[in-house]
Amino acid sequence: MINTIIFDLGGVLIDWNPYHLYRKVFNNDDEIRDFLASVCTPDWNEEQDAGRSLKNGTDILVAKHPDHEDNIRLFYNRWEEMLGGAIDETVTIFKQLKDSGKYKIYALTNWSEETFVLTKARYEFLSWFDGIVVSGTEKIRKPYPEFYKILLDRYHVNPEEALFIDDSARNVEGAENLGISSIHFTSAAELKNELISRGIL
Repeated sequence: MINTIIFDLGGVLIDWNPYHLYRKVFNNDDEIRDFLASVCTPDWNEEQDAGRSLKNGTDILVAKHPDHEDNIRLFYNRWEEMLGGAIDETVTIFKQLKDSGKYKIYALTNWSEETFVLTKARYEFLSWFDGIVVSGTEKIRKPYPEFYKILLDRYHVNPEEALFIDDSARNVEGAENLGISSIHFTSAAELKNELISRGIL
């Protein structure tokens, strides 16, 4: 029986996407795609999510790609422009779960500690969680099992009684490897249907 819901944030409850910023800079999406695949890559960004400072991450990348310095520095200098807003349909589901009074609800997010401060001030619904575990604060991220275990241990969560929701198949697999039932998020509509079919919503 599920008594705990664990949400990812980016891509599930918050529309975070570098394209929102870089569409103001590059001529087309192909140029953005190339830049994010070869310069400001997901692997590079994940190091900041895992605790490396934004300054160190930026300096390392500028040294490696000096010809892209201006656009590299934009990544964190104008990082808030990557936030497209709340994903309202998922926030509505979150509120329904919260209002039911049946569940403890937590967030487990890969997010830089420095940028999460900005994010937390922007979205009121982040105060609804019973607890939030941020990778940048803990210096470890999904899908490493130790990161999930921080939440399980800190909030005394039985993995067999928890449900994890994340838009990354890799992160879902990491949770399932620890015995946590999971939903791979693709849309709010699909999530709602899945929660109803499981008798949770």
